[in-house]
Amino acid sequence: MNILSIESSCDETAVAVVVNGRTVLADCISSQVDIHKIYGGVVPEIASRKHIEAIYPLADQALQTAELTRQDIDAVAVTYAPGLIGAVLVGVNFAKAAAFTLGVPLIPVHHIRGHIAANYITHPDLEPPFLCLVVSGGHTMLVDVQDYTRMEILGGTRDDAAGECFDKIARVLGMPYPGGAALDRMSRTGDPAKYPMPKAKVDGNPLDLSFSGLKTAAINLIHNAEQKGISLDVPSLCASVSEAVSSALVSRTVLALEQTGRKTLAVAGGVAANSRIRAEVTEAAAKLGVRVCLPELRFCGDNAAMIGAQGYYEYLAGNVADMTLNAYATKSILGKAL
Repeated sequence: MNILSIESSCDETAVAVVVNGRTVLADCISSQVDIHKIYGGVVPEIASRKHIEAIYPLADQALQTAELTRQDIDAVAVTYAPGLIGAVLVGVNFAKAAAFTLGVPLIPVHHIRGHIAANYITHPDLEPPFLCLVVSGGHTMLVDVQDYTRMEILGGTRDDAAGECFDKIARVLGMPYPGGAALDRMSRTGDPAKYPMPKAKVDGNPLDLSFSGLKTAAINLIHNAEQKGISLDVPSLCASVSEAVSSALVSRTVLALEQTGRKTLAVAGGVAANSRIRAEVTEAAAKLGVRVCLPELRFCGDNAAMIGAQGYYEYLAGNVADMTLNAYATKSILGKAL
């Protein structure tokens, strides 16, 4: 089954062609990083306009790369939530027009389900059930993937996501956008014990997380040093922040593995590219005898291949939409499109 898939939830316009949820024939991305780095972050209105400009030619490019015609497409999958509402609307409207014109099913895909499905591409033998640690710019959660479309959220952040914490600290440090990646690179030569960072515990659920205190502590440290004219060891500060985030994620992940008894762990989302988190999650899981699945770095960030991967399983589960499909800025990973 050839699925044309669309992703436009933030600042990457992406179109892919995926076969049966596992094989990627084309994965085309038009990045807006150079535009948004001028402002230090994503400007929603600009993002939406750039999606409009890029999406049609990118779809043609994907078909050419896959060496397919429009008549070879069996379905169209699209991110319908969550994300910047104007940006998501561009993808949804294009997907509806494409599905209607081609006379094929329209498959709505939750963005975070797509991130989880990126692991099916890198690890073709991966099948549910498994535990997934989702870490991205806007989401941090532990998901028990019981089946391809049946999931349970075991815990998550009560405030900031891990990626948001990295990005905001990096911005205060004057690092270029996207900040999380720059902070990760800088941290590799630092001492993670030089600047002790708070590690929050959340009442009510031992699997929940909180990163707002860590973000505030790091930003206050930076501002106080600036006011006093003190030079900070920036690589060590970045390493200390990375260690604090990774420690929180790994400890909750280990606890979730112990509670569920799952023998396979997947990691998903843009922050899954963080070098410390990848290494420490892998090491902790190995001690438990748990298999770890990490997506290729190119499938950690937003891409359309992951939407096509999950779209295949949504289609098999009967989760298709009609022309009334809408876009949503927020939506639970457990909810349905309609």
